[in-house]
Amino acid sequence: MPLLAVAFSLFVTVQDARAREGVDVGNTSSFAKLVPAEQVERSAAQQYLQMLTQADAKRALAPKDNAQVLRLRAIAQKIIPFALEWNPRARNWQWEVNLIGSSQINAYCMPGGKIAFYTGILEQLRLTDDEVAMVMGHEIAHALREHARERMGKSAVTHGAARIGGALAASFFGIDPRLTDGIASGGANLLTLEFGREDESEADLVGMELAARAGFDPRAGVTLWQKMGAASKGAPPQWLSTHPSGKTRIAEIQANLPKVMPLYERARAR
Repeated sequence: MPLLAVAFSLFVTVQDARAREGVDVGNTSSFAKLVPAEQVERSAAQQYLQMLTQADAKRALAPKDNAQVLRLRAIAQKIIPFALEWNPRARNWQWEVNLIGSSQINAYCMPGGKIAFYTGILEQLRLTDDEVAMVMGHEIAHALREHARERMGKSAVTHGAARIGGALAASFFGIDPRLTDGIASGGANLLTLEFGREDESEADLVGMELAARAGFDPRAGVTLWQKMGAASKGAPPQWLSTHPSGKTRIAEIQANLPKVMPLYERARAR
């Protein structure tokens, strides 16, 4: 390729990067690459189905014509098209949204787009559609940014380092494939996997952008976490166990609102 063409290509690439609107959370962690995505998603699908089966046996699985189920699926339908930019694998995910009857203030999105809400988070917090979108966007962001896969990768490094020496943790070479395969195929409970504070902050911002692009008011993030804080009464609910709501979290959302408000305003104008 001629030098001028190369220079032009680089210029266009830089301009495209600068032109992107929204939040900036950096690249996906390299730890995620240590565990096969296909196996993580397959394990997630199996665990999700098991959870649904158990809920159905207890008559806790809301039927597909339930008003809240229809509401959740309508919100998801608006958000999901904007998820593809964050992770190309999401294009082939078999997305699901279900509602479980439980007093827990909880929701999640497992790898592969398996979403579940508990009635407790909807009823106890009296969430608006904008606030539901913020919760859903946050959980979808965990899946898109492959935080579960990252956690598994870190676990594989820890186990590998213990087995063949500390140099592994620095180099990422020589990991026994059986370690990562075992962890991905069932060594981690994806329903209860906890994320770190950095993952939670990242999910807040990416989720806020997803919701804004889908036409939901990102300012609802502030009211959502205020409600979470009031509901926790000093002890964070399960959903916030690793990153409790507070002034710092709300301040970070407010600081990033100027980056996503134009996206929301254009979406509303469509």
